Amino acid sequence: MNRLFGNVLFGLLFVSIYAVSLFPMRVLYALSSITSLMILYLFSYRKQTVVQNLSRSFPDKNYREIDHIMKGFYLSFTDNVAEILKSLSISHSNQMDKLTVSGMELIKEQLSEGKNVIVCMGHCGNWEILNTLPIHIDTHMYAIYKPLRNKSVDRLFIKLRGRFGMGLVPARSIVRHILTHTHQPSVYFFIADQCPKLIEEQYKVHFLNQQTSMFSGTEKLAHSTNAAVMYMHVTRSERGKYQATCKPICLNPKETAPVEIIQRYSELLEQNILESPSDWLWTHKRWKR
Repeated sequence: MNRLFGNVLFGLLFVSIYAVSLFPMRVLYALSSITSLMILYLFSYRKQTVVQNLSRSFPDKNYREIDHIMKGFYLSFTDNVAEILKSLSISHSNQMDKLTVSGMELIKEQLSEGKNVIVCMGHCGNWEILNTLPIHIDTHMYAIYKPLRNKSVDRLFIKLRGRFGMGLVPARSIVRHILTHTHQPSVYFFIADQCPKLIEEQYKVHFLNQQTSMFSGTEKLAHSTNAAVMYMHVTRSERGKYQATCKPICLNPKETAPVEIIQRYSELLEQNILESPSDWLWTHKRWKR
């Protein structure tokens, strides 16, 4: 009975969102502009968290500058939602036109040597646009994700993220997946810029003018599998258009010192954020401890 109810709920959710995704993009962007103002001024969605994060990250900026970044962030946030909704029905060619990719030859070289590639990234620009990368480079690609509690919403996101060929692997299963696919060099995408668990508090770097704890999982995985590690630098070139550039972090993890990969990742992530501050996910309680 629960399974039937879940299927019905998923069906209704899918049909509803699919119908919205059929709207022209100009209509969705108009709705995004209105929604961004509503969640900022009417609902004040996590406004205190955003202001606090921005003020601590940019102590030299005045209130007017912080306010400008904040307004840009909320519009970027709702634009991301609009673009994700559109991705449910958009054609493959139109979706590909939204993303310009460079530096992918670095990944191809490592794959040709029989190595797995770990691609670290942050919540910059519209990170979901990278789900089209399997169209740009013909190889096995997997996004590592944390399953959502709501089963129907989780199924919807799996469908969205896998529509253009991206595989999905739950974070808890990634080690087993890599170890059981040693015959098949692949690319694994990790978003690693959120607040880690308390057990990883010892992995700290100086990031955005603050002592910041970082996930150690990608570095540990790279050391244990000798996978090459890259950073995907994502920026919004204009509304609805993105540039993704692959940059090396390390090609031989076993030769690196402890925390070296984490340190390099944090430096590249910070450069990415500073290039376009409004396009990072400031609503996250990144420094809650």
